[in-house]
Amino acid sequence: MSDRLNLLFIMPDQLRADFLSCYGADFIETPHIDGLAARGVRYERAYSPSPICVPARAMLLTGRNAIQTGVLTNEHYLRPDLDDCGIRTWPEQLSEAGYATAAIGKMHFYPWDIGLGFQLRVACEDKRWLVIEDDYQKHLKENDYRKLHGNEHEGYHENKGAICHKIPWAHSWDHFVGDAACKHIRNHPQDRPFAMMVGFPGPHCPYDPNAEYLEAFDEADMPDPIPEVPGNTNRLREQNVDGNRRPWNGVDYSEFTDAQKRKIRAHYAALVKQIDDEVGAILASLEETGQLDNTLIIFSSDHGDHLGDHNLIGKATYYEASIKVPLIVCGPGIEQDKVSHHLVSIGDITATLLKAGGCPLPGYLDARPLPDLGVADVPPRDRIIGFLSSGCMHFDGTWKLVKYTTGEMLLFNLQEDPTEQYNRINDPDCQAVYRRLDTVLTQEMLRSITDSHHEKRVAYTALYDEEEFGQKGWQRVYPQPFQSQ
Repeated sequence: MSDRLNLLFIMPDQLRADFLSCYGADFIETPHIDGLAARGVRYERAYSPSPICVPARAMLLTGRNAIQTGVLTNEHYLRPDLDDCGIRTWPEQLSEAGYATAAIGKMHFYPWDIGLGFQLRVACEDKRWLVIEDDYQKHLKENDYRKLHGNEHEGYHENKGAICHKIPWAHSWDHFVGDAACKHIRNHPQDRPFAMMVGFPGPHCPYDPNAEYLEAFDEADMPDPIPEVPGNTNRLREQNVDGNRRPWNGVDYSEFTDAQKRKIRAHYAALVKQIDDEVGAILASLEETGQLDNTLIIFSSDHGDHLGDHNLIGKATYYEASIKVPLIVCGPGIEQDKVSHHLVSIGDITATLLKAGGCPLPGYLDARPLPDLGVADVPPRDRIIGFLSSGCMHFDGTWKLVKYTTGEMLLFNLQEDPTEQYNRINDPDCQAVYRRLDTVLTQEMLRSITDSHHEKRVAYTALYDEEEFGQKGWQRVYPQPFQSQ
């Protein structure tokens, strides 16, 4: 067995923290994920600064924020010449450090079959990408099934995307991913450490658990959604409704009753329960192969899901339901059953993986190693700055300022108003707070814009030393590799 740590990053898609029992949910039992928390550190204030699938994943791969990566929507992708710019993904760096790297499940890369540093891909992509010929499609075809859109199920539109999937559990999205991860663990030669990312497609919509899992949940037991405050984000809701009408989802949320919200929440909870069972299977595989005590495990998500909070569905806002995610880390040398109240970003997972794998931290990182793990002596964060094409956020742990391209601006005191009901943006007593948060947000935005164009910089003091400088048609070398600070 290798004397170096294995690294395992488990990431469900669109999982909010408060649907896990270790985060206080009393309507669901998630014993396997709770077990991870009991063996390590559970972060109470973990946030996704760019709460959409592709921007969040680009940040996780590079350790850079969404402006720096240039990935601010699901339609953007990482530039293909990252290596030429001197920017390396964490699987690239760990591969070079001797790790066997693997990506199992949903990654949301463009193109979907690109490696981005992973030596092995077992792809099970987004539930909506029905035409993608990934490994999951091949598995279904071999078993006389095909990928199904949610609207091919009875009650899909009426129940706002809440259905029971027609494909049996043995051939479902998340079980395919969990089973592939288990096989990789069992078959991997133990004389070389592995670094594996496991991406579950669930509990992302459609809310499509198998019937046997849904039986355990009563809609009446689901927590009530947080009410919408008329006037706070009217235009943002219009965008939310319009976006979900498109063929990728095809659900109209113009009318969204509390009963429909509770139904969705019950289906979502069943999906979470399914993933918890798959996490249990992965842990069992590690234990059976004698690798559990030699593996650093990180469990988190790319973003949350409104599930009716503020009369919204999905993600892509800076409300807590969209950005607050679970984050659990356990492994050798990490204090057990510890709760951390430090502010952390999911981007910090990148720096943590590199540090744990013995890789130097590049100077271009916007990420830092997670606190309370003993892997690095770095100051904790005092703020979370978030960027999307639709808006930006500055959260200092108490006050949250959000600015959307719709023109809507929000200012909440989360200590006094944890459900974000009282917008203080026009409160005369809060103008100093607003100016302070806005100033730092602007500074970070401008810094990130400058960093995002690093590869086009010109070192002025060196111009006159170049023989061709001043000649007709002279050009700087492009891209300019990033120089670590």
